[in-house]
Amino acid sequence: MTPSTGAGTYNGSMARGWESKAVESQIESAETQVRPLRDEQMPAEDLELLRKKESLKLSRTRVLRELETSQNPRYRNLMKKALADLNSELSRLEHGAVRAATA
Repeated sequence: MTPSTGAGTYNGSMARGWESKAVESQIESAETQVRPLRDEQMPAEDLELLRKKESLKLSRTRVLRELETSQNPRYRNLMKKALADLNSELSRLEHGAVRAATA
């Protein structure tokens, strides 16, 4: 094998990696989520609630990824507890938002 036919030629014909496809999928998902129009003025409380939910969802995604890849049983238990806490907090915020909307 000559230096000019090394890794560059091998990688040149490969399809995009799964990482870039996953990132593209996340971008499309974020763009298609229902979001309030920027022209609408949201009350500060609703905006803060939306930010908290998005932050918790991002944390939940990270914890799920860590849980899937972790081999250490003690770390997995820690991630399971963190996931339960995040789910509980998300549920609390969701139910609080529903109660506020119906009041």
